[in-house]
Amino acid sequence: MVRSASTHRWQRFELQAAVMQALAHPIRLAIVELLRDGEVCVCDIAARVGAERSNVSRHLALMQKSGVVNTRKAGLKVYYSLKTPCVLEFLGCATRTLEHDLRARSRALAES
Repeated sequence: MVRSASTHRWQRFELQAAVMQALAHPIRLAIVELLRDGEVCVCDIAARVGAERSNVSRHLALMQKSGVVNTRKAGLKVYYSLKTPCVLEFLGCATRTLEHDLRARSRALAES
């Protein structure tokens, strides 16, 4: 494994990769979209993404461990929210990258 001159910098890269891994699943991306407008109960998240509550809870636990989401318990319900809504900017960038690639592929097909 090649290491940067700065161990601190390399550790930052590893932590950044962990955040990206915490987002790298369609269900987790759907969860981020649901949390765009504020906190949502885990029961509602499961229903809206069409997955089992236990599966959604595992995804949320991973996202919480990586610092992507916050939790708040109210009685028996657990609510989740984005810890740093700037993650939406990253997802917007990913979408723009896909759109750019699609346009480039379309142009290449049209030219062939």
